[in-house]
Amino acid sequence: MTQSMSGRGGSGRGYGLHHHHHHSALCCLSAAPPLPGDATPTLPLAPDPAAAAAAASGAAVAVEGVLHKWTNYGRGWRERWFSLRDGVLSYSKIRAGAGAGAAEEDGEVRLIGSRVGGARHTEKPTGVVSLKVSAFRESKSDDRRFYIFSPTKTLHLKTHSKDDRVAWIEALILARSVYSLRSLSGRVTFVQCDVSISTARLRDRMHQEGLNENLIQDCEQIVLSEFSSYRKQLKRRYEDYLSLFGSCRHNFEEGKDGSITQGELTRNDFSSSRHGNFSEYSTTESDEFEKNDGGELICEEETPFFDSVDYFIESDNRSSTMLSDQEVVDTQTQDSSDRLPQIRRRTRLPEPTEKEKGISLWSIIKDSVGKDLTRVCLPVYFNEPLSSLQKCFEDLEYSYLLDQAYQYGKMGNSLMRILKVAAFAISGYASSVARPCKPFNPLLGETYEADYPDRGVRFFAEKVSHHPMLIACHCEGKGWKFWGDSNLKSKFWGQSIQVEPVGILTVEFDDGEIFQWNKVTTTIHNLILGKLYCSHHGTMHIKGNRQYSCKLKFKEPSLLDRNPHLVQGFVEDNDGSKASFLIGKWDESMYYSNSDTFKVRSADQLKGASLLWEKNKPAPNPTRYNLSSFAITLNELTPGLQEKLPPTDSRLRPDQHHLENGEYEKANAEKLRLERRQRMSTKLQDNGWKPRWFEQDTDDGTYRYKGGYWETREKGHWDGCLDIFGEFVET
Repeated sequence: MTQSMSGRGGSGRGYGLHHHHHHSALCCLSAAPPLPGDATPTLPLAPDPAAAAAAASGAAVAVEGVLHKWTNYGRGWRERWFSLRDGVLSYSKIRAGAGAGAAEEDGEVRLIGSRVGGARHTEKPTGVVSLKVSAFRESKSDDRRFYIFSPTKTLHLKTHSKDDRVAWIEALILARSVYSLRSLSGRVTFVQCDVSISTARLRDRMHQEGLNENLIQDCEQIVLSEFSSYRKQLKRRYEDYLSLFGSCRHNFEEGKDGSITQGELTRNDFSSSRHGNFSEYSTTESDEFEKNDGGELICEEETPFFDSVDYFIESDNRSSTMLSDQEVVDTQTQDSSDRLPQIRRRTRLPEPTEKEKGISLWSIIKDSVGKDLTRVCLPVYFNEPLSSLQKCFEDLEYSYLLDQAYQYGKMGNSLMRILKVAAFAISGYASSVARPCKPFNPLLGETYEADYPDRGVRFFAEKVSHHPMLIACHCEGKGWKFWGDSNLKSKFWGQSIQVEPVGILTVEFDDGEIFQWNKVTTTIHNLILGKLYCSHHGTMHIKGNRQYSCKLKFKEPSLLDRNPHLVQGFVEDNDGSKASFLIGKWDESMYYSNSDTFKVRSADQLKGASLLWEKNKPAPNPTRYNLSSFAITLNELTPGLQEKLPPTDSRLRPDQHHLENGEYEKANAEKLRLERRQRMSTKLQDNGWKPRWFEQDTDDGTYRYKGGYWETREKGHWDGCLDIFGEFVET
């Protein structure tokens, strides 16, 4: 129960709940009820005495009490009954009624805070969090509030008093200490207290058949011997898991990318009243998190904890086979990436040189209600240091999904190919969460290139029309090509902006299979009052030219929504038969299953649900723009790149460059100058201006890449490219 101790202190720290799953593989046995008719157990599977004592010391005392839990903006803070037992925190709704506040259970129960008068909690928990794979942290701004982070949810909790918060934090630390990373070094042995084997039913049945006692005892011995052998196999498997996770921890502590490692976190300790020193863990920058305190991360009421090891136990044979295929595909795509040249890219934006000044958005756009927002000029304060061309490439952050889709097709697995394409189509929305600023509107003829050999992709985009504003892009990957053009029609309606994307996105694999889909509607809410956030809603149809197509429904948000960002859908063949179902959240992860997802709210409730895609971890330095680690690299001028770029590339746009450096006055002045120049673009377009790298298809009106950009770049001859960011000289 010892903790790492060093002298660093201060409030607002976090507490590390170490990430491993070695008990999960055995929970189905320990939780199983005894078989009907069982007598006294014949073969108790006794644990190691020392391990049992260690486990009992932390788990014998259960902790219970009432906490306020943040639900959503419609319902606010609600009281819930929380129970902490055996390293698992569960919570239930409270209902009025006579009787004790908690059901009596074996073992001592410690209450924190006062009971609600006559309150009782419902017997079935509405939520469960395993402390093995969670972290928790106190609020800096409120001495009654704290947070618990798990892989599937974030709990925002508030106690009745400051002392109650101290007591809960200490209880959480005590509970998780049983499952500390010391077990990964093999110091916790195989504990299986609750499993017992009875042969009573077998003996009764054999007596009915009139078998003699000697034969019955022989059969009993065979059964007990088999179960003893089974337990030994489980123990070996368990020790393999410990060895695996121990090696993972070792690799993690080495910190290959220079970021904060788990080892460093363990050395940074927390010190506060009555706490002593405890190891620190935080999933986010403290200051950034406090700005969003109690807001963006909405907790779910009825989502059980979903454990990846539980999935491996529960999945049927078909799912296991598909998973092994997935491991093959993932390994192939990863290995090929490792062989490609690596470009060292930045992990944070430059430090701002000036202090920002807040501006009222309402004062700027109150006269623009009902207008096309692309024609409304906003100060640079409302922009992020990326252009819409770069945002197009940001949709390809998870391009490895298309690499995997290509590999599946080569293996003859057409169903997994379209599932991966569907996951890719959804993944493009993941980075839009809590992005408060709009991208720069490109100038006519502005371009953007992205050559990422480590990812195996080469992307190019150009603004091909000013009014209507059209952007065309083309990307080449490992066995696939992706292209499309996008016309964003936006309207401002007082408290919100609605953006309607018009255009088709296409993926074509080298074997000739093609998938096309449309993007869904995006709405940006709370422009004037409340916390700014965006939602995506509508139906996305992914149409294939061969066996399968897919339909995805992005759930429309509502005020009392307890399960936001939900996406559900299905894959069907040419006969209309449903081949697979999808469920997940566009800002978290997507799963597929053989079971219909229509009546379930999350993948946690599906037996055998298999992971298709999961969002990357947030950037350690997201800045006020809340950029992902991938987005931070998009506007970077890596060494030697500037000499190769055409004068039209977004990285060379001066107002965007000044904003990235935090030079806000210079950025504003340049933005005004370029917007004056942009007004001349309509004249250019009317006089017959044509895009340099894309041409319009005469049949459907879409823009297709006509080639030549990368060849011209190789030669370094950009003759004919306009200096669109320079001074405009009217002729």
